[in-house]
Amino acid sequence: MSRSKIVVLDFGSQYAHLIAKRFRMLGYYSEIALPSTDISVFENCKGIVFSGGPSSVYDEKVPEFNSEILNLDIPILGLCYGHYIVQLGYNGKVGKQETGEFGFATLNINEKLKSPLFEGIEHQQQVWMSHQDGVLKLGDGFEVLGSTKDCKYAATQNLEKKRFSLQFHCEVKDTPCGERIFQNFANYCGMEKNWDHETVLQIILENIKKDAGDKNVLLFLSGGVDSTITFALLNKALGQKRVLGLHIDNGFMRKNESAEVAAAYKKFGFSNFITEDASESFLKAIAGLTDPQKKRMAVGENFITVYNDVISKQKLDDNWLLAQGTLYPDIIESGGTKNSNTIKTHHNRVDGIQKLIEKGLIIEPIRELYKDEVRAIGYKLGLPEQLIMRHPFPGPGLSINVLCYDGKSWSQKDEEEYAAAKKELAEVTLDMFCANCTANLKRDVLPVRSVGVQGDFRTYRFPAILDFGPAKDGEWANRTDAAKIGMRHFPNKREKIEACSSAITNKAGFINRTCIKLYQKQGVKNEDLKLQEGYCDRRRLDQLREVDNIVLTELREAGWYDKIFQHLTIDLPFATSADRATFVLRPVVSEDVMTARFAMIPKEILGKIVEQIAALPFVDALYFDATNKPPATFGWE
Repeated sequence: MSRSKIVVLDFGSQYAHLIAKRFRMLGYYSEIALPSTDISVFENCKGIVFSGGPSSVYDEKVPEFNSEILNLDIPILGLCYGHYIVQLGYNGKVGKQETGEFGFATLNINEKLKSPLFEGIEHQQQVWMSHQDGVLKLGDGFEVLGSTKDCKYAATQNLEKKRFSLQFHCEVKDTPCGERIFQNFANYCGMEKNWDHETVLQIILENIKKDAGDKNVLLFLSGGVDSTITFALLNKALGQKRVLGLHIDNGFMRKNESAEVAAAYKKFGFSNFITEDASESFLKAIAGLTDPQKKRMAVGENFITVYNDVISKQKLDDNWLLAQGTLYPDIIESGGTKNSNTIKTHHNRVDGIQKLIEKGLIIEPIRELYKDEVRAIGYKLGLPEQLIMRHPFPGPGLSINVLCYDGKSWSQKDEEEYAAAKKELAEVTLDMFCANCTANLKRDVLPVRSVGVQGDFRTYRFPAILDFGPAKDGEWANRTDAAKIGMRHFPNKREKIEACSSAITNKAGFINRTCIKLYQKQGVKNEDLKLQEGYCDRRRLDQLREVDNIVLTELREAGWYDKIFQHLTIDLPFATSADRATFVLRPVVSEDVMTARFAMIPKEILGKIVEQIAALPFVDALYFDATNKPPATFGWE
């Protein structure tokens, strides 16, 4: 008899696999299928979940859907886009809402209605939203279970049909009651526990043996969590004699990163790896490029070139496959499923890599997993915490954190949209701070586009800058001269900053980030800061390394390195001259990578960081990115 299961229909959302993963973590076997799939797929299926998706249901091109699925006598839960599909299937109406919701919202559950979906859940809940569309008219037989300030039909049910639909994303950890909702749905479906982590590990090891066959494996070994655990999995499945790790220093590493990586591997018993300094070839590959997508692609293609050179130098024969520590978010953000939208093309999904994949020459053992699952596998393999808990560091490294400008590509359209962003920002009500902060608050928009993800779509929009005026005496590590050196006031309460950030990005169509000014060099006026022609070269990379190292050193010394998921430092070509720069601090907390919250670093630690960065001779200004994901991605690009 086949295993009972919950089937997740993938409408192209970044979250489809996350839904399946959540059920598996609860102990229930789940599978992913296309919404056009044949009815036969639902044999022994106990429940069906419709995922979110990047399309609008009224677009010309939408994911093909087998409407016969709605006729099955199986419970169905629709989320976001899936919420719309459920409602439309029963004569509801969907359209664009006046106000979108991106990030946190408060769900008020109808106390008068009983629902198996909300059993044991308090009537007011924090939920995570990412939508512009909304249900305008309920489907036949549905009743409203809950609403938010801007979404009347946030949760609905039709018990007669065994149908539920939710506007919010209960698959992300930022909806705390989401796990209980999934548990309640599984209970309602009559699912039994039939999945565990040991099973996952054994499946991965068996798949490695099957995919490798009698061939050996060369792994791109960045030193990050994903490649390290992939290395350990390959060694366990095949033995060290059949596995070779290749660490390439591409010139985009953090300060002393390559040496530290090599030392860490040797210390913990990994001897089957080599290092290759290819920094000059990578710097040459991205010279003059400003578009982040093109930089990623250039980096990815150059990895293939270096790989072929190493194969030749090491005299490796045709009996070798290439392995990558690719995660599912890398694939989904690269548009790697039929219905997904490309958020960014990862370096491990460039054309050269895709061709090798098509030829069956690449192994990706953890391609179905998320970061937290990978770390759990690492602990199961007995790897030390030092390797498992390293902050993620992308293959293109610091190259994508150095934003570039060619000095001439700013168009009339850019100017018009920049003006529109400023107008939007000026019109947003920001009354959540104390009277003093509100009185001192000045708003501006950076003339720089950063990448975001809103409604599962890639967006390129402007960051808002909030300046709360000069620092108060004693605010930063009790320094009375903080204001004199250019340090700015930083609000103390996270919830107010978060509310402010969400208010801006929910209302403004040309803005996808909210940043707070931490420092501006004494004597430098806002009008002095201008876009400067600048590319990713050794000078700018070295400057970024210095700033980034200050942050990471302070986080480690204060015991905060392990408390956050990742910190990125962004170098902007926005300064008083071409040899100077402004920087953005981007600390985030996340469990699944698909969503994140900005990390509220304690002010005593942040103050030490700002002081040291302010003392560097090339820094004109410093900002703190206080934006969640969505609407922003982790990095800026």
